[in-house]
Formats: sequence, structure tokens, C-alpha cells
Amino acid sequence: MEKYDLIVVGAGPGGYPAAIRAAQLGASVAIVEKEALGGTCLNWGCIPTKALIASASLYWHVRHAQALGVSVGKASFDYAAMIRHKNQVVEKLRGGIAQLLKANGIAVFEGTASFMTRNRLAIQRNGKESVVLEAARIIIATGSSAALPAFLPKAANVVENRAFLERTELPARLIVLGGGVIGCELACMAAQLGAQVTIVEILDDILVMLDSDLRAEARRYMETQLKIRILTGKPLEQIKAGAQGVKGQVAGAPVEAELLLAAVGRRPVTENLGLDKAGLKTNEKGYIEVNAAGQTKVAGIYAIGDVNGGPQLAHAATAQGLTAAEHAVGSRGALRAQVVPSCIFTAPEIAVAGLSEQDAKQQNRAVKTGKFHFAALGKAVAVGETTGFVKWIADAATDQLLGAAAIGAHATESIAAAVTAVQAELTAAEFARTIQAHPTLSEAWLEAAHAVHGQCIHAPPRRR
Repeated sequence: MEKYDLIVVGAGPGGYPAAIRAAQLGASVAIVEKEALGGTCLNWGCIPTKALIASASLYWHVRHAQALGVSVGKASFDYAAMIRHKNQVVEKLRGGIAQLLKANGIAVFEGTASFMTRNRLAIQRNGKESVVLEAARIIIATGSSAALPAFLPKAANVVENRAFLERTELPARLIVLGGGVIGCELACMAAQLGAQVTIVEILDDILVMLDSDLRAEARRYMETQLKIRILTGKPLEQIKAGAQGVKGQVAGAPVEAELLLAAVGRRPVTENLGLDKAGLKTNEKGYIEVNAAGQTKVAGIYAIGDVNGGPQLAHAATAQGLTAAEHAVGSRGALRAQVVPSCIFTAPEIAVAGLSEQDAKQQNRAVKTGKFHFAALGKAVAVGETTGFVKWIADAATDQLLGAAAIGAHATESIAAAVTAVQAELTAAEFARTIQAHPTLSEAWLEAAHAVHGQCIHAPPRRR
């Protein structure tokens, strides 16, 4: 049996930063990972999808470069080479994590961890117990896995996102079951490469967590520019899969493709953890409940990231991991609510932070908004990226910025300025008095701040 001050179970974007922070604070730390350092985010999620999306976006822009006076002949792509590039990126970053863990003196154990007692874990490799670890503090960071609905036929051409990313051929026709973030991102990627894509979403719209104006803008672009067929409000039924492809029906209309990608959500990974032996249990949704510091109901045990039911975002897991690690080793600063941005790498990109108009309505909270469209922005017109807008949500009484949203080119980058403003509790008037560089896409935030008070410079006055 080996003893440590802290053990982290799971080396994803929550787990490995937690281990590093605890080591930085002087703790002896072990980390356990059953598959690959970096977890789902690095190996089968955030990073590999963005590598493919970058390739697809570049191909799309090359094909449409004549609008800017550039001609490069007949554009083509090699999907297998794109997959190799994706794999190289993943391998490089995974190696970087290994080096960081080693540099911080963290012991790495490969295998599956299960609780023996509140502070003791058995690590198994190949079904056999290899070592027992003990620590006064344990952080569970086991993440989540893709859910493959039971009603889908079991076939090689019916896959979830992880299996999709391992394919070296892009199907000419693709059905995406689920109009959430993962489904829409991969649908846009495939469509930019020329695949005929159909999204089927049982809810009334895609990306239902977003405000209606963002959804409408995204859907319009996906349908008119990317030629994605989007079917909402009805289920995919009579699904059959065979050597010739996948078939189904939506409201009686046939839907056919070579491949079906199921992107209908994720479930927390808690099986085989032996939570009962530690005195823990999950709630009715399968999550481990925690407080603001990441503490569970059992002393000395923390849970961070997707497994605790919070935002299923890598950066949220990282923030939780740092907080839990600091709390676990005794460096306990004041806990404060953090603004968590959410980025969607569709075409166009979408990013939100803080309160939405939808949230405000549900809370019966009075807000005012300011919006500015990229079509009226000099830099956006110059570079041919006029789709979309940015929007502030401010408290109607105090003018405090409560939330922000952006859809358009580089929205996932520009949201950083909005996150800082909302976290700092600036008012719209205060942000409007900042100076933003010209010509940049970020100027849209300044214009939108002026728009909150009806004083936008580069947009006509509101009708009274």
C-alpha cells in the first residue's frame, strides 16, 4: 500500500490541473487514469474536434476565397490526413501533460480505481488488483461518457462521437441524431467538407439552451449556407441499419445516410467506483452532489467536473479542480461565484457567458439589452465575416452587465472580454467608456454597450 496526501481519480481537464495545484502547494499527490492522460476533452472531445473543425473551416474559406479576390484553383481535402493531423495534435498534448505531471513529482497510476474505504482505493489493471493507495483526501474527476440510446440498432454505421472521430473516411451523407452542441459542431464540420447532413432533433429547435435570436441566426446560416437539413420537433423513427446505410423516418418523411451519429447527451462515469464503500451515493440523475468547494457529503472526498452535475465544460472542470485541490490541502481562499463561458464551435461560432435573456425571463428579472450586428462593423465587412452579432444583457435598474452572447467569426475568442466585464460587475455605461482598438471585431462589444442606452454610433437610432 502506498500513501499520499491526495489522490486524484481521473486525469482529464479537471483532474490533472487539480493534481498539479496540490503538488504546487506541497502535497504528495497520486493520479489514477484508466485510459489516457487528458481524458475525454483531449483525446475524444474538445481538442480532436477542434483540429478537424479547423481543417474543415480552412477548406470552406479556400473554396469561397474568390469573394475576397483570391483564387487557388480547385480545392480538395484528404480526410485521412486530417485524422492523422488530429491524432498528432492529441499525442503531442498528451505527452505534454505527462511531462507536467512528472515535473511536479506526481505519481501516475494506470488502471481503474475503486473505493475500499473512505480513504483507500484499489487500482486494477487488466481486471487484476495492482496496488492499493491511501490518502486523507481524494478527488473524483471521472468525467462523463457519450450516451448511445437503446432504441438505436447496433451496427458499425451507428456511432457516438468518440467512434466518429476514429473513422478515417467522411461519409457522403450523414444523419446527426441530436441538435445539441456536439451534434451541431460535427454537423457543421462535415457540411463544410461537402457532406450532405441531416440533423434530427426531437425538441422544437436546435441548441435550445441559447436565446432565440442566437438559435435563429445559427439555424439560418446552417440551412442556407451549409445546406444542412434540420428537422425539429419530431423523433427519428423506424430506424434500420445495414450494409447499404441507415434509414429512418421523421414525421413520415424518409431520412437516409451512410452513417448515423448519435449526439444525444452524456452520462456521468461513476460505475465501478465503489462509491457505497466510501459512504457515497449518486442523486436521482446519477451525479455526485457537492458544495461550492467541491466537497461531497463524505469528509475528505471531493468531486469535480462532469461527474458532479455542473456545466459539462472542460474549463469549468479545471476551475473546480483548482478550487478543490486548494481546499483539500488547506489553502482555502474565499469562494466566489465565477462566470463560466460556453463556446460552441459551429459555423458560425457561438459563445455565451452569464445570464441570458431566457434565464432572466424565467427568473422574472427585469433586464435591458444592447446588440450590434457585424454587418455594420468595418473590420467584419473588410474581411468578409458579416454574419452574426454580439449582445449584452444588463440589469434594468442598476445597469450592471449580467451576461453576454456572441455569434459570428471568432466569437469563442472575443467572449473573453465579456467574461471579464461580467465577472468584474461592470455596468454597460462603464464598458461604453472603454477604448477598443479599430479596426477589430471586438469593437462590436463597445457598440453593443452604447446600444444598451440607445447611443450606438454605427447603427441608426431605435424607433420610438
